[in-house]
Amino acid sequence: MKNRKLYISFGIALIVLIFLWRFLSSSVGETFDIMADVKHGSFKVEITSSGELEALNSVEVLGPVEARRFRVNNITIESMVDEGTVVRQGDFIAELDKSELFGRIEDKRLDLEQSKAQYEQIQLDTSLVLRQERDNITNLEYGVQERQLVLEQSQYEPPAIIKQNEYNLEKAERDLEQAKDRYRVKRLQERARMVEVAARVRENENELVQMREVLEKFTVTAPQNGMVIYQAMRGGKVKAGSQVSAWNPVVATLPDLSRMRSVTYINEVDIRKIKAGQEVEIGLDAFPDKKLTGKVTRVANIGQQRPNSDAKVFEVVIEVNESDNTLRPAMTTSNNIVVDRLEDVSYVPLEAINVQNDSINYVFLKNGTKQEVLLGTSNMNDIVIEAGIKTGDRVYLSTPSWAKDSPVKLLPELEGKRRQIAEPDVLEEESGNERPNRPRGERRRERP
Repeated sequence: MKNRKLYISFGIALIVLIFLWRFLSSSVGETFDIMADVKHGSFKVEITSSGELEALNSVEVLGPVEARRFRVNNITIESMVDEGTVVRQGDFIAELDKSELFGRIEDKRLDLEQSKAQYEQIQLDTSLVLRQERDNITNLEYGVQERQLVLEQSQYEPPAIIKQNEYNLEKAERDLEQAKDRYRVKRLQERARMVEVAARVRENENELVQMREVLEKFTVTAPQNGMVIYQAMRGGKVKAGSQVSAWNPVVATLPDLSRMRSVTYINEVDIRKIKAGQEVEIGLDAFPDKKLTGKVTRVANIGQQRPNSDAKVFEVVIEVNESDNTLRPAMTTSNNIVVDRLEDVSYVPLEAINVQNDSINYVFLKNGTKQEVLLGTSNMNDIVIEAGIKTGDRVYLSTPSWAKDSPVKLLPELEGKRRQIAEPDVLEEESGNERPNRPRGERRRERP
């Protein structure tokens, strides 16, 4: 019984091995040809590049710009919300260190108290000085009246005495007038002193009010709805403990997420094809299924050197047409810029094109023909065929087994052009100047 089971197992294993051997041996001998149809219709010429999203418009969130008026030049950030937080207008963003401004406020409060005390002292001094001047004028008025009475009583006295009394009266009247003039000048002087000190009091009061208003701005809030993006600075982005300058107190930016743009860089070879107004098909690396559209709005006139690259590139700005709440700044985009669109043309994959002698482009047709073709515009995947094939033909993407010794079927319309190219070669050979050897044989056309 055991021997019977052993024989059955051995027979099954032998059948399986024979089957696998025949299958593998037949597979090794066969070749699989890859083919594609000649397509006809609309053909898009595209330039593909990666970009980065950013807001089309953004609002800067500022600390207290007025702080520099009060000699507060650098402000430390004590706390702040996380970057990327979506806030509404008036929401808290950051708290700035108020200690330095508190010191300025205390100094100003002391200046205000001192100026008020000085104003009160001047008021008292003015009252005292002017009262003395008024008393002096009153006494001089009494003196004038006394001299007037003496003069009236001396009318029967000798002329010399009358003359003396007249002089005394004139002197008393002159002293009275001088006292009155001095009183007017003194009053103007005291008024000017009071105005000066009162102005100093008002100035200190206004500055103290302004300082307290600026102090409220040390609590930074959102001027509008948006997502918090912190300002880049030397050494990294702004964070708790960083200092912002009172001359440029930008703490963060609030991008308008309803309108976005993609900033990309195009190499110097392709930039001549890019123009403002061209359509763009936009994909998102974060959301592969989401497709957006846009248009080119700006093309830089001057190139730049990108890090870790030897090629020159030009900045291109693409405005996104759609508004999507899933879009975020710094997301990576794939941008297909449509530089040209051809209608009613035939095209095949780039892999179908082969080249012979660096001048003859041809394809392998399903009917066993190596057919020369006239090439047109190409994109990343396909190339337009202007002559040589027709709609409905099938072409090989791989080299078929029969292709080695088959001649290329040439296009009559290209014979004249090839003859013009060949004539200079003949002239050079007749003159003894041989052209340098060029690689011959067949090769597949590379992607652009």
